Amino acid sequence: MKNTVKGLALSLAVGAALGLGLGLAPLQSEATAADLKIGMITTLSGGGSGLGIDVRDGFELALKQSGVSGIDLLVEDDARKPDLAKQIADKFIQRDKVDILTGIIWSNLAMAVVPAAVKDGVFYISPNAGPSELAGKGCHPNYFNVAWQNDNLHEAMGGYMQDNGFKKPYILAPNYPAGKDALTGFKRYYTGALAGEIYTKLGQSDYAAELAQIREADPDSIFFFLPGGMGIAFMKQYAQSGLTVPVFGPAFSFDQGILGAVGDAALGVKNTSQWSKDLDNPANKAFVESFQAAYGRLPSLYASQGFDTANLIIAAWKQAGGIADKDAFRKALEAADFASVRGSFKFAANHHPIQDIYVREVVKEGDVLTNKIVGVGLKQHANAYVADCKM
Repeated sequence: MKNTVKGLALSLAVGAALGLGLGLAPLQSEATAADLKIGMITTLSGGGSGLGIDVRDGFELALKQSGVSGIDLLVEDDARKPDLAKQIADKFIQRDKVDILTGIIWSNLAMAVVPAAVKDGVFYISPNAGPSELAGKGCHPNYFNVAWQNDNLHEAMGGYMQDNGFKKPYILAPNYPAGKDALTGFKRYYTGALAGEIYTKLGQSDYAAELAQIREADPDSIFFFLPGGMGIAFMKQYAQSGLTVPVFGPAFSFDQGILGAVGDAALGVKNTSQWSKDLDNPANKAFVESFQAAYGRLPSLYASQGFDTANLIIAAWKQAGGIADKDAFRKALEAADFASVRGSFKFAANHHPIQDIYVREVVKEGDVLTNKIVGVGLKQHANAYVADCKM
Protein backbone atom coordinates (compact mmCIF):
# COMPACT_ATOMS: atom_id res chain seq x y z
CA MET A 1 0.00 0.00 0.00
CA LYS A 2 1.30 3.43 -0.86
CA ASN A 3 -0.26 6.74 0.06
CA THR A 4 1.40 9.96 -1.07
CA VAL A 5 0.45 13.31 0.41
CA LYS A 6 1.88 16.07 -1.81
CA GLY A 7 1.82 19.46 -0.12
CA LEU A 8 -0.69 17.88 2.26
CA ALA A 9 -3.11 17.09 -0.49
CA LEU A 10 -5.35 15.49 2.15
CA SER A 11 -7.46 18.66 1.95
CA LEU A 12 -5.84 21.41 3.97
CA ALA A 13 -9.05 23.39 3.78
CA VAL A 14 -10.96 20.64 5.56
CA GLY A 15 -8.14 20.14 8.06
CA ALA A 16 -7.87 23.83 8.84
CA ALA A 17 -11.62 24.09 9.27
CA LEU A 18 -11.59 21.07 11.55
CA GLY A 19 -8.85 22.60 13.66
CA LEU A 20 -10.52 26.01 13.85
CA GLY A 21 -13.82 24.38 14.73
CA LEU A 22 -12.15 22.96 17.81
CA GLY A 23 -10.43 26.16 18.76
CA LEU A 24 -7.06 24.98 17.42
CA ALA A 25 -5.21 27.79 15.69
CA PRO A 26 -3.52 26.38 12.57
CA LEU A 27 0.26 26.59 12.64
CA GLN A 28 1.78 29.31 10.47
CA SER A 29 4.58 27.72 8.48
CA GLU A 30 7.87 29.62 8.44
CA ALA A 31 9.61 26.75 6.65
CA THR A 32 7.79 26.46 3.33
CA ALA A 33 10.93 27.32 1.38
CA ALA A 34 12.48 24.00 2.36
CA ASP A 35 10.16 21.07 1.71
CA LEU A 36 10.11 18.19 4.17
CA LYS A 37 9.78 14.60 2.99
CA ILE A 38 8.67 11.93 5.47
CA GLY A 39 8.61 8.17 4.87
CA MET A 40 6.20 6.21 7.07
CA ILE A 41 6.79 2.46 7.36
CA THR A 42 4.01 0.85 9.36
CA THR A 43 1.85 -2.25 9.65
CA LEU A 44 -1.34 -1.88 7.62
CA SER A 45 -2.19 -5.52 6.84
CA GLY A 46 -2.19 -8.83 8.68
CA GLY A 47 -1.69 -9.27 12.41
CA GLY A 48 -1.28 -6.01 14.28
CA SER A 49 -2.56 -3.88 11.41
CA GLY A 50 -4.89 -1.96 13.70
CA LEU A 51 -1.88 -0.53 15.52
CA GLY A 52 -0.28 0.79 12.34
CA ILE A 53 -3.57 2.15 11.01
CA ASP A 54 -4.06 4.11 14.23
CA VAL A 55 -0.51 5.54 14.11
CA ARG A 56 -1.04 6.57 10.48
CA ASP A 57 -4.45 8.09 11.13
CA GLY A 58 -3.23 10.08 14.15
CA PHE A 59 -0.23 11.32 12.20
CA GLU A 60 -2.30 12.35 9.19
CA LEU A 61 -4.86 14.11 11.39
CA ALA A 62 -2.12 16.29 12.86
CA LEU A 63 -0.89 17.16 9.38
CA LYS A 64 -4.39 18.07 8.25
CA GLN A 65 -4.97 20.27 11.26
CA SER A 66 -1.60 22.04 11.07
CA GLY A 67 -2.32 24.28 8.10
CA VAL A 68 1.27 23.92 6.84
CA SER A 69 2.28 23.24 3.25
CA GLY A 70 5.45 21.78 1.83
CA ILE A 71 5.33 18.40 3.59
CA ASP A 72 5.30 15.17 1.58
CA LEU A 73 4.19 12.04 3.44
CA LEU A 74 4.86 8.64 1.85
CA VAL A 75 3.19 5.67 3.56
CA GLU A 76 3.92 1.97 2.92
CA ASP A 77 2.86 -1.28 4.56
CA ASP A 78 5.58 -3.43 6.16
CA ALA A 79 3.15 -6.34 6.78
CA ARG A 80 5.08 -6.89 10.07
CA LYS A 81 8.03 -8.33 8.09
CA PRO A 82 11.56 -7.07 8.99
CA ASP A 83 12.98 -7.76 5.50
CA LEU A 84 10.16 -5.83 3.85
CA ALA A 85 10.55 -2.93 6.29
CA LYS A 86 14.26 -2.74 5.42
CA GLN A 87 13.49 -2.78 1.68
CA ILE A 88 10.97 0.05 2.07
CA ALA A 89 13.44 2.07 4.15
CA ASP A 90 16.18 1.64 1.55
CA LYS A 91 13.80 2.78 -1.19
CA PHE A 92 12.61 5.78 0.81
CA ILE A 93 16.20 6.84 1.54
CA GLN A 94 17.87 6.09 -1.80
CA ARG A 95 15.13 6.79 -4.33
CA ASP A 96 12.70 9.13 -2.58
CA LYS A 97 15.38 11.03 -0.60
CA VAL A 98 13.28 11.29 2.55
CA ASP A 99 14.49 13.47 5.43
CA ILE A 100 12.67 11.53 8.15
CA LEU A 101 11.51 7.96 8.67
CA THR A 102 8.76 7.07 11.14
CA GLY A 103 5.87 4.70 11.77
CA ILE A 104 7.34 1.33 12.82
CA ILE A 105 5.24 -0.57 15.37
CA TRP A 106 7.36 -3.64 16.14
CA SER A 107 10.77 -3.57 17.81
CA ASN A 108 12.28 -6.31 15.63
CA LEU A 109 11.40 -4.21 12.58
CA ALA A 110 12.87 -1.10 14.22
CA MET A 111 16.13 -2.95 14.82
CA ALA A 112 16.19 -3.97 11.13
CA VAL A 113 15.71 -0.37 9.94
CA VAL A 114 16.84 2.28 12.42
CA PRO A 115 20.60 1.72 12.94
CA ALA A 116 21.41 1.89 9.22
CA ALA A 117 18.98 4.72 8.52
CA VAL A 118 20.33 7.10 11.16
CA LYS A 119 23.91 6.37 10.06
CA ASP A 120 22.83 7.40 6.55
CA GLY A 121 21.96 10.84 7.94
CA VAL A 122 18.21 10.34 8.05
CA PHE A 123 16.23 11.13 11.19
CA TYR A 124 14.14 8.34 12.65
CA ILE A 125 11.35 9.59 14.92
CA SER A 126 9.51 6.69 16.51
CA PRO A 127 5.79 6.83 17.29
CA ASN A 128 5.93 3.43 18.97
CA ALA A 129 8.74 0.85 19.15
CA GLY A 130 11.41 1.79 21.72
CA PRO A 131 13.86 -1.13 22.05
CA SER A 132 16.44 -0.92 24.82
CA GLU A 133 19.25 -1.35 22.28
CA LEU A 134 18.40 2.07 20.80
CA ALA A 135 18.05 3.76 24.18
CA GLY A 136 21.42 2.71 25.60
CA LYS A 137 24.68 1.94 23.81
CA GLY A 138 22.95 1.98 20.41
CA CYS A 139 21.52 5.49 20.80
CA HIS A 140 22.16 8.01 18.04
CA PRO A 141 21.74 11.79 17.65
CA ASN A 142 19.28 11.22 14.77
CA TYR A 143 17.05 8.81 16.69
CA PHE A 144 14.12 10.08 18.78
CA ASN A 145 11.25 8.19 20.40
CA VAL A 146 8.05 10.13 21.05
CA ALA A 147 6.17 7.25 22.70
CA TRP A 148 8.24 5.60 25.47
CA GLN A 149 11.18 3.28 25.99
CA ASN A 150 9.89 -0.29 25.79
CA ASP A 151 10.40 -1.05 29.49
CA ASN A 152 8.44 1.96 30.81
CA LEU A 153 4.82 0.84 30.98
CA HIS A 154 5.84 -2.56 32.35
CA GLU A 155 8.02 -0.95 35.03
CA ALA A 156 4.99 1.01 36.22
CA MET A 157 2.83 -2.10 36.45
CA GLY A 158 5.54 -4.05 38.25
CA GLY A 159 5.71 -1.34 40.89
CA TYR A 160 1.92 -1.08 41.11
CA MET A 161 1.48 -4.82 41.66
CA GLN A 162 4.20 -4.95 44.30
CA ASP A 163 2.75 -1.93 46.12
CA ASN A 164 -0.70 -3.57 46.10
CA GLY A 165 0.37 -6.77 47.79
CA PHE A 166 0.69 -9.29 44.97
CA LYS A 167 3.32 -11.87 45.87
CA LYS A 168 3.16 -14.59 43.22
CA PRO A 169 2.43 -13.26 39.70
CA TYR A 170 2.80 -15.32 36.55
CA ILE A 171 4.30 -13.23 33.74
CA LEU A 172 4.43 -13.76 29.98
CA ALA A 173 5.35 -11.91 26.79
CA PRO A 174 6.28 -12.73 23.16
CA ASN A 175 9.84 -13.79 22.37
CA TYR A 176 11.09 -10.68 20.53
CA PRO A 177 12.93 -7.51 21.65
CA ALA A 178 9.89 -5.69 23.06
CA GLY A 179 8.76 -8.81 24.91
CA LYS A 180 12.13 -9.20 26.57
CA ASP A 181 12.18 -5.49 27.45
CA ALA A 182 8.66 -5.88 28.89
CA LEU A 183 9.51 -8.58 31.40
CA THR A 184 12.85 -6.96 32.21
CA GLY A 185 11.02 -3.72 32.97
CA PHE A 186 8.38 -5.48 35.06
CA LYS A 187 11.03 -7.26 37.16
CA ARG A 188 12.96 -4.02 37.64
CA TYR A 189 10.09 -2.68 39.79
CA TYR A 190 8.52 -5.95 40.96
CA THR A 191 11.26 -7.59 43.00
CA GLY A 192 9.32 -10.39 44.72
CA ALA A 193 8.83 -14.04 43.83
CA LEU A 194 7.27 -15.20 40.54
CA ALA A 195 4.92 -18.12 40.00
CA GLY A 196 6.39 -18.52 36.53
CA GLU A 197 7.67 -16.75 33.42
CA ILE A 198 7.04 -17.64 29.76
CA TYR A 199 8.14 -16.21 26.42
CA THR A 200 5.56 -17.09 23.77
CA LYS A 201 5.87 -17.13 19.99
CA LEU A 202 5.40 -13.76 18.29
CA GLY A 203 2.02 -13.82 16.54
CA GLN A 204 0.77 -16.81 18.55
CA SER A 205 -3.00 -17.31 18.70
CA ASP A 206 -3.45 -20.47 20.80
CA TYR A 207 -2.57 -20.16 24.50
CA ALA A 208 -3.99 -23.46 25.80
CA ALA A 209 -0.56 -24.74 26.85
CA GLU A 210 0.35 -21.50 28.62
CA LEU A 211 -2.98 -21.37 30.45
CA ALA A 212 -2.46 -24.95 31.61
CA GLN A 213 0.97 -24.01 32.97
CA ILE A 214 -0.50 -20.98 34.72
CA ARG A 215 -3.21 -23.11 36.33
CA GLU A 216 -0.58 -25.58 37.54
CA ALA A 217 1.58 -22.78 39.01
CA ASP A 218 -1.36 -21.44 41.08
CA PRO A 219 -0.41 -17.71 40.88
CA ASP A 220 -2.15 -14.88 42.72
CA SER A 221 -2.14 -12.72 39.55
CA ILE A 222 -1.15 -12.65 35.87
CA PHE A 223 0.84 -9.97 34.08
CA PHE A 224 1.05 -10.22 30.31
CA PHE A 225 2.33 -8.16 27.39
CA LEU A 226 0.66 -9.47 24.23
CA PRO A 227 -0.06 -6.60 21.82
CA GLY A 228 -2.66 -6.61 19.07
CA GLY A 229 -4.37 -9.87 18.14
CA MET A 230 -2.20 -11.85 20.56
CA GLY A 231 -3.77 -10.10 23.54
CA ILE A 232 -7.27 -10.52 22.13
CA ALA A 233 -6.73 -14.27 21.74
CA PHE A 234 -5.20 -14.66 25.20
CA MET A 235 -7.97 -12.78 27.01
CA LYS A 236 -10.75 -14.65 25.20
CA GLN A 237 -9.13 -17.98 26.08
CA TYR A 238 -8.45 -16.82 29.63
CA ALA A 239 -12.15 -15.96 30.06
CA GLN A 240 -13.09 -19.49 28.92
CA SER A 241 -10.43 -21.22 31.03
CA GLY A 242 -12.13 -20.93 34.40
CA LEU A 243 -9.13 -19.11 35.90
CA THR A 244 -10.21 -16.30 38.22
CA VAL A 245 -6.96 -14.63 39.34
CA PRO A 246 -6.74 -10.92 38.47
CA VAL A 247 -5.07 -9.91 35.21
CA PHE A 248 -2.77 -6.92 34.70
CA GLY A 249 -0.85 -5.56 31.76
CA PRO A 250 0.34 -2.55 29.82
CA ALA A 251 -2.05 -0.50 27.68
CA PHE A 252 -0.91 -2.41 24.58
CA SER A 253 -3.05 -5.37 25.64
CA PHE A 254 -6.08 -3.30 26.72
CA ASP A 255 -6.16 -0.34 24.38
CA GLN A 256 -9.18 1.06 22.60
CA GLY A 257 -8.78 -0.95 19.42
CA ILE A 258 -8.52 -4.19 21.37
CA LEU A 259 -11.29 -3.82 23.96
CA GLY A 260 -14.14 -4.18 21.50
CA ALA A 261 -12.77 -7.54 20.35
CA VAL A 262 -12.04 -8.79 23.88
CA GLY A 263 -15.44 -7.81 25.27
CA ASP A 264 -16.57 -7.86 28.88
CA ALA A 265 -13.74 -10.24 29.89
CA ALA A 266 -11.56 -7.12 30.10
CA LEU A 267 -13.81 -5.23 32.54
CA GLY A 268 -11.96 -4.20 35.68
CA VAL A 269 -8.49 -5.00 34.32
CA LYS A 270 -5.80 -2.53 35.40
CA ASN A 271 -3.27 -1.43 32.78
CA THR A 272 -0.55 1.19 32.51
CA SER A 273 -0.19 3.92 29.90
CA GLN A 274 1.43 7.31 29.36
CA TRP A 275 -1.80 8.47 27.68
CA SER A 276 -5.54 8.14 28.21
CA LYS A 277 -8.50 9.75 26.49
CA ASP A 278 -9.58 11.28 29.83
CA LEU A 279 -6.34 13.22 30.41
CA ASP A 280 -7.52 16.70 31.30
CA ASN A 281 -5.66 19.13 29.06
CA PRO A 282 -6.86 21.25 26.10
CA ALA A 283 -4.72 19.49 23.46
CA ASN A 284 -5.99 16.06 24.46
CA LYS A 285 -9.63 17.09 24.63
CA ALA A 286 -9.41 18.59 21.14
CA PHE A 287 -7.55 15.53 19.82
CA VAL A 288 -10.09 13.02 21.14
CA GLU A 289 -12.99 15.04 19.74
CA SER A 290 -11.41 15.63 16.35
CA PHE A 291 -10.17 12.05 15.93
CA GLN A 292 -13.62 10.68 16.67
CA ALA A 293 -15.18 13.16 14.24
CA ALA A 294 -12.69 12.33 11.49
CA TYR A 295 -12.63 8.54 11.79
CA GLY A 296 -15.81 7.54 13.61
CA ARG A 297 -14.04 5.79 16.49
CA LEU A 298 -12.35 6.67 19.76
CA PRO A 299 -8.58 7.17 19.46
CA SER A 300 -6.18 4.58 20.82
CA LEU A 301 -2.82 4.93 22.52
CA TYR A 302 -1.23 4.40 19.09
CA ALA A 303 -3.28 7.15 17.47
CA SER A 304 -2.20 9.57 20.21
CA GLN A 305 1.44 8.66 19.58
CA GLY A 306 1.12 9.22 15.84
CA PHE A 307 -0.56 12.58 16.50
CA ASP A 308 2.19 13.72 18.90
CA THR A 309 4.93 12.54 16.54
CA ALA A 310 3.60 14.61 13.66
CA ASN A 311 3.14 17.69 15.85
CA LEU A 312 6.69 17.39 17.20
CA ILE A 313 8.06 17.20 13.65
CA ILE A 314 6.01 20.17 12.47
CA ALA A 315 7.03 22.31 15.45
CA ALA A 316 10.73 21.49 15.04
CA TRP A 317 10.59 22.09 11.28
CA LYS A 318 9.03 25.50 11.84
CA GLN A 319 11.44 26.43 14.61
CA ALA A 320 14.51 25.40 12.58
CA GLY A 321 13.27 27.11 9.43
CA GLY A 322 13.38 23.82 7.52
CA ILE A 323 15.53 20.73 7.71
CA ALA A 324 18.52 21.78 5.62
CA ASP A 325 20.40 22.64 8.81
CA LYS A 326 20.24 19.25 10.52
CA ASP A 327 21.90 20.48 13.69
CA ALA A 328 19.28 23.20 14.07
CA PHE A 329 16.48 20.73 13.37
CA ARG A 330 17.90 18.27 15.91
CA LYS A 331 18.09 20.99 18.56
CA ALA A 332 14.49 21.94 17.81
CA LEU A 333 13.41 18.31 18.23
CA GLU A 334 15.25 18.14 21.55
CA ALA A 335 13.43 21.26 22.74
CA ALA A 336 10.09 19.49 22.07
CA ASP A 337 8.17 22.76 22.01
CA PHE A 338 4.75 21.47 20.94
CA ALA A 339 1.31 20.91 22.48
CA SER A 340 1.40 17.23 23.42
CA VAL A 341 -1.81 15.36 24.16
CA ARG A 342 0.00 14.17 27.32
CA GLY A 343 0.39 17.73 28.59
CA SER A 344 3.99 18.62 29.40
CA PHE A 345 6.55 16.79 27.26
CA LYS A 346 10.34 16.64 27.43
CA PHE A 347 13.11 14.32 26.32
CA ALA A 348 15.78 12.65 28.42
CA ALA A 349 19.39 12.89 27.20
CA ASN A 350 18.93 9.71 25.13
CA HIS A 351 15.95 11.19 23.21
CA HIS A 352 13.20 9.22 24.99
CA PRO A 353 10.37 10.89 26.92
CA ILE A 354 10.34 11.83 30.58
CA GLN A 355 6.68 11.45 31.52
CA ASP A 356 4.02 10.26 33.92
CA ILE A 357 2.87 6.64 33.55
CA TYR A 358 -0.76 6.24 34.61
CA VAL A 359 -2.72 3.28 35.93
CA ARG A 360 -6.01 2.83 34.05
CA GLU A 361 -8.99 0.57 34.61
CA VAL A 362 -11.19 -0.93 31.89
CA VAL A 363 -14.75 0.37 32.35
CA LYS A 364 -17.95 0.58 30.34
CA GLU A 365 -19.29 3.94 29.22
CA GLY A 366 -22.76 3.18 27.89
CA ASP A 367 -22.16 0.22 25.58
CA VAL A 368 -18.49 1.09 24.91
CA LEU A 369 -15.57 -0.49 26.72
CA THR A 370 -12.83 2.03 27.41
CA ASN A 371 -10.24 3.05 30.01
CA LYS A 372 -10.24 5.61 32.78
CA ILE A 373 -7.29 6.81 34.86
CA VAL A 374 -7.34 5.57 38.47
CA GLY A 375 -3.83 6.56 39.56
CA VAL A 376 -0.25 7.41 38.66
CA GLY A 377 2.18 4.50 38.52
CA LEU A 378 5.41 6.45 37.97
CA LYS A 379 5.83 10.23 38.10
CA GLN A 380 8.03 12.04 35.54
CA HIS A 381 9.77 8.79 34.69
CA ALA A 382 12.65 8.49 32.22
CA ASN A 383 14.29 5.12 31.45
CA ALA A 384 17.00 2.82 32.74
CA TYR A 385 19.38 3.28 29.80
CA VAL A 386 20.14 7.02 29.84
CA ALA A 387 23.56 6.56 31.44
CA ASP A 388 24.54 4.00 28.78
CA CYS A 389 23.87 6.46 25.95
CA LYS A 390 26.97 8.40 24.88
CA MET A 391 26.09 11.06 22.31
